[in-house]
Amino acid sequence: MKILITGANGFIGNTLRVHLSLKTDAELLLFDLPQTLADLNELACGADFVFHLAGVNRPEKPEEFWIGNAGLTGDLVKMLERQQRGIPLVLSSSVQAELDNPYGRSKREAERLVFEYSKKTGAPVYAYRLPNVFGKWCRPNYNSVVATFCHNAATKRPLRIDDPAKELTLLYIDDIIREFLRIVDGGAQPCAESCLSITPVYSVTVGDLASKITAFAESRRSFTLGYNMGDPLTKKLYATFLAYTEADDLSNAADMKTDYRGFFAELIRSPYFGQISISRTKPGIKRGDHWHSTKAEKFIVIEGKAVIQFRKIGSKDKIVYCVSGDKLEVVDMPTGYTHSIQNVGETDVLTIFWAGEIFDPENPDTIIETV
Repeated sequence: MKILITGANGFIGNTLRVHLSLKTDAELLLFDLPQTLADLNELACGADFVFHLAGVNRPEKPEEFWIGNAGLTGDLVKMLERQQRGIPLVLSSSVQAELDNPYGRSKREAERLVFEYSKKTGAPVYAYRLPNVFGKWCRPNYNSVVATFCHNAATKRPLRIDDPAKELTLLYIDDIIREFLRIVDGGAQPCAESCLSITPVYSVTVGDLASKITAFAESRRSFTLGYNMGDPLTKKLYATFLAYTEADDLSNAADMKTDYRGFFAELIRSPYFGQISISRTKPGIKRGDHWHSTKAEKFIVIEGKAVIQFRKIGSKDKIVYCVSGDKLEVVDMPTGYTHSIQNVGETDVLTIFWAGEIFDPENPDTIIETV
C-alpha cells in the first residue's frame, strides 16, 4: 500500500511516518515544504491512502490560515477526485474549528471540503478534531505548552506561567498514532458529516502541569519518584519530559556508601512502590542480621554465590536458601523473621534489594538480631 502523508515533517506527521515505516507492506509518499503543488499532485496520483496532516497554525499574516488549511485541502481533494479511485483520506483538524476566528474558520472549511469529497466519490474519510497534542519530538517554544515546559525543565530553564488556573485538554501522540494505524488496518469506521474524536483525553490546569513537570526534573537528581506512574497522564508526561533531556545530562551519580564489606547504593525510591537498592559484598562478608515489623523486602542476587538465612523471632529453626547469579531468584524477607545474606563464593556478590517503603531514619523499622 502506498500511503501519502502531507505535513510529513511536522510533529504528528513525523511520528506517523516512523510507525508506518515499521509496516512491511507500506510505501510512504512524503509531502512537506518546500515541495510544490505539482509535487503533491504527482504523489497523489500514486497514493492508495492519504493522511492529510499539513496545515498552518502560526502564520505571519492571517490570510495564510486560509491558504494553508482550507486552500491546501481543497487542492488535495481535487487531485484525489481526478483519480476516480475513492482514495481514503484522514484529516487532522483542530478543536479550534469550533471558534469563529481565522484559524477556526479555515479548519472548519477544510473539514467541509473533506466531507464533500466523500459525498462526491464515495471515498471513506476520517476527520479528527484534535485538542492540544503532546509527546516526544514535539517542537518546544512553538504551539505546545507541554513541549515547552518539558524542554525548559529538562534543560534547567524557568517555566513561564501566565494563568495557572487555565484548563488544558491534552491528547497524547501515541494514542493518535494508535488510532491512525487502526484505520490503515481496516479497524475504524469512517465519518460522513461530523468529526471523530480520539480518546483518552486529559484535563489539567497549567499550574498543575507545571508542578508535575518540575517534579520530574527534581526526581532525576533525588532518585525519588514522588508521583504515581500508574496514572496514565503522569506516565505519558514523564515519557515526554525525559525525551527533552540533553544528551550530556542523562546520567546522575548514585550515592555509594562504601566500606570494607563493599558498597551499598539506593537506585530509586517512591512512596508508591518503595525503594530499590544495590550492594556489592566481598567474599566471606555477611549483611543483615536484623528483622522488620512491617517493612517488606525482596533480595535478588545477580552475580556471585550467597546464602540467605531466616529465623522466625522466638524460634530456633533456621531456613536456608542458596542463591547465585547463575539462576536468578527473587527471595522474600518475611516480616517478623531475622535474616541475613552472606557471600559464600570466591568473587563479589551483587544483590538488588527492594523494600516496600522508603527508608526513614526516624523510624527505620530495623531491629538487630543474629540469625
